[in-house]
Amino acid sequence: MKNPLSSVALVVLGLCAWPLTGQAAPSDLERVRHVLEQTPLIDGHNDLPWEIRARFGGDLDRIDLSSGTERLPAPDGPPLMTDIARLKAGGVGGQFWSVWVDPAFTGPQVVQVTLEQIDLVKRMCARYPELGMAYSASDVTRLHHEHRIACLIGVEGGHQINNSLSVLRTYYDAGARYMTLTHSGDTDWGDSATDAPRHHGLTAAGQTVVLEMNRIGMLVDLSHVSEQTMRDALKVTRAPVIYSHSSARALTDHPRNVPDAVLRLVAQNGGVVMVNFYPGYVSEARRLWDAEYAAEHARLNTPPFGGLYIGQPERAAQALAEWEQAHPKPRVTLADVAAHIQHVHDVAGADHVGLGSDFDGIPEAPEGLDGVDKYPALLAELAHRGWTDADLAKLAGGNVLRVLAQAQVVSDRLRSEPPATAVLSSPPVPAR
Repeated sequence: MKNPLSSVALVVLGLCAWPLTGQAAPSDLERVRHVLEQTPLIDGHNDLPWEIRARFGGDLDRIDLSSGTERLPAPDGPPLMTDIARLKAGGVGGQFWSVWVDPAFTGPQVVQVTLEQIDLVKRMCARYPELGMAYSASDVTRLHHEHRIACLIGVEGGHQINNSLSVLRTYYDAGARYMTLTHSGDTDWGDSATDAPRHHGLTAAGQTVVLEMNRIGMLVDLSHVSEQTMRDALKVTRAPVIYSHSSARALTDHPRNVPDAVLRLVAQNGGVVMVNFYPGYVSEARRLWDAEYAAEHARLNTPPFGGLYIGQPERAAQALAEWEQAHPKPRVTLADVAAHIQHVHDVAGADHVGLGSDFDGIPEAPEGLDGVDKYPALLAELAHRGWTDADLAKLAGGNVLRVLAQAQVVSDRLRSEPPATAVLSSPPVPAR
């Protein structure tokens, strides 16, 4: 059997061979382009599939993804951050497309909509020859050699399995290669970072979910989960974990980010933290401003008792605009994202950091990093800060390829174990 790690290692090792004999040192951007020719840049999280569903009814005839989505006219909504032309300009070699489903969908409906979103990603690949479905690290490497963009699928929220391990396995068989254990709310078996804790981490059933993901080869994604859920998952998992789109909590104190102590546990686990670009997650000043803005909005608008201008939307909007003028939104730039990447690198190590933009799942992005064509500028900033080509390659995609391959090795070892059949929640009482 071919070693699944060999092609990944060769890609990264090849980056040390930049021909410098008798030549001037290449510019930072030239170095980045050279890196991305040899290793695929893999982004951990892009929400374009939900945007296509929400804004175009999932109808690919209504949007041309080949180019120009940044110029979508009203009433189609604000510009998108993603299209194929910009993916290629950004040197993207692989993209995890999120098949997130709004938690408002529950029961069998959430499963149906998830499968429809998986189908949407596959239809995107069938429609555009520049794209290709990928299910393994070797698929990503092959597609990169073919100068195509590898499309991987991530399920963004444990609520989407509807408390069924059979559904979890079905998603894997349909092509999903990671699942985020929670989204914005707790599940029946694990706590979210942005909800009141119900379980104080993972329940025994939640631990079963993690182990079953290990068995089938699905990456455990710890973005969106509480710190205790992170720690519980890291204790039980047999394979490296990922954070598909989270940043460093030491720099920006948002619960969606990863504390330093957990970053060190991720390093011990062999996992990867893929840094999110959302301004409120990478700038402490912006995080505080967002909270103050939300408080002011509530003060002006909140029904039924607290709104200063309740029932007067024009007056409330004018007052909020005056508040914004008096309290300018802090600038957030590419350098803020680079600082988070640097921090994860410094605390967890070069082998444990990646990119997880959250493009088209965030309402805005930092200056200089407003679309999928801007990755080279971000990597060039890190090259300017002294990063080696080998470490840039690990960040870009080498670390994620390694984790994908290692998860498959673990799965190959565990597949002889029987599928888990645990009940993840109290079964409903049958109607009389």
